[in-house]
Amino acid sequence: MRVGLLLGVAGALLLLSGAARADPQWNASLLTGVCGRGARPSWWQDTCWYNGVRGDLLLGQSRDADVGVGPFAAVTTAGFDDLRLEGGASVLLPVSAFVPVGLSAGGYARKSEFGWEPGLSGWMFVGARSYNFDSSYSMAGGLLVGLQYGLGETRETTLVIGAQLDALAIALPFLLGYQWLRGPPSDD
Repeated sequence: MRVGLLLGVAGALLLLSGAARADPQWNASLLTGVCGRGARPSWWQDTCWYNGVRGDLLLGQSRDADVGVGPFAAVTTAGFDDLRLEGGASVLLPVSAFVPVGLSAGGYARKSEFGWEPGLSGWMFVGARSYNFDSSYSMAGGLLVGLQYGLGETRETTLVIGAQLDALAIALPFLLGYQWLRGPPSDD
């Protein structure tokens, strides 16, 4: 009797519930900041400029208050004398409606004068990133803190303190300027 009642209630809830909408949200950003590089056991031996590009895809959100989870990839450099290819998983936690916290973890490969070396990385993002109800592109910008821990022979570590700047926000003034210089469309 109870099993039949439970199945009936579950079936009714399925029929009465509306369609859930959780569209993927992607972002492309520029990363810039200061970093400290070292070789264990010294974590910060020199200071340099950290730059790169990062893209991610968040799944499972249908509003700002939802948790988003998905993959990320980045191409970066520390001090312009290496190349880092990075990837992993991200989770966006809606700590508040206006300032979510993003946590990312993954691995990277670092190309330097010693060749390719593997490593692990962890990142924390605090800033603006809202769910876009009209498009799959979600603008993001905020503070970024990261640690890259090399597993190769050089035993390198990199601590990053920087900013994540939305690529679209940077490109918009140039796109608007181009449209203004081009003028209105002709009727040809």
